Amino acid sequence: MDYKFEVTVIPVSDIDRAVHFYKTLGWRFDAEFADDEGYRLVQFTPTGSPASIIFGSGVSNAAPGSAEGMHLIVDDIEAAREDLVGRGVQVSEIFHDKTGVFHHAGTVGRVAGPDAARTTYGSFASFSDPDGNGWVLQEVTTRLPGRV
Repeated sequence: MDYKFEVTVIPVSDIDRAVHFYKTLGWRFDAEFADDEGYRLVQFTPTGSPASIIFGSGVSNAAPGSAEGMHLIVDDIEAAREDLVGRGVQVSEIFHDKTGVFHHAGTVGRVAGPDAARTTYGSFASFSDPDGNGWVLQEVTTRLPGRV
């Protein structure tokens, strides 16, 4: 049985501001649904991704800005960061973790610059949406066995 991850919910406080932000990223605007009772759902898909995000009113009880650690996998961390900065997004400098494995929560353990050997899975940058939902760019150049 395959279990395919398709959607994650992002809690936001201002739907229209979030729509503007995710459009600025260049993500595909997939759908918007609303009813007369205040329910509103918006869906976006990052460029090249099979998974999407949804946000709106009546779709989550989580506090706006409480999503963190959502990873966007890129094959060139420097080009991805440059693209986002060019779109007006405040992106951290590129970093790697002091363990050389996976990054710690928040900014703990960050070492400036990409992984010295440019090891796949080893270089990161981060940014947040207007509510503070946290995204991480991770450079992956060669996938681990069994990963697509």
